[in-house]
Amino acid sequence: MTALFSLNTLVIAAILISAFYAATCEKILSSVIALGVTGAFVALEFIILHAPDVAISEAAVGAVLSTALFIIAIRKTTKKEEEEE
Repeated sequence: MTALFSLNTLVIAAILISAFYAATCEKILSSVIALGVTGAFVALEFIILHAPDVAISEAAVGAVLSTALFIIAIRKTTKKEEEEE
């Protein structure tokens, strides 16, 4: 039981650290990647809590899909900014 508690504590600490990094990072791309890492840790936490259906949804949407959409949006907006300059 203590091993599960320790793992749960480590995953929650990793969620908090990656979310803090995503909020305070200077570069937008690094923030988006940290947000994806946060989603992956949240999915891992759902697996620890025995909710595999929610974990799959979080991994698909929170870690993969939203990160991909943010990166695509960043790429498209930086191209327009470069063309204007």
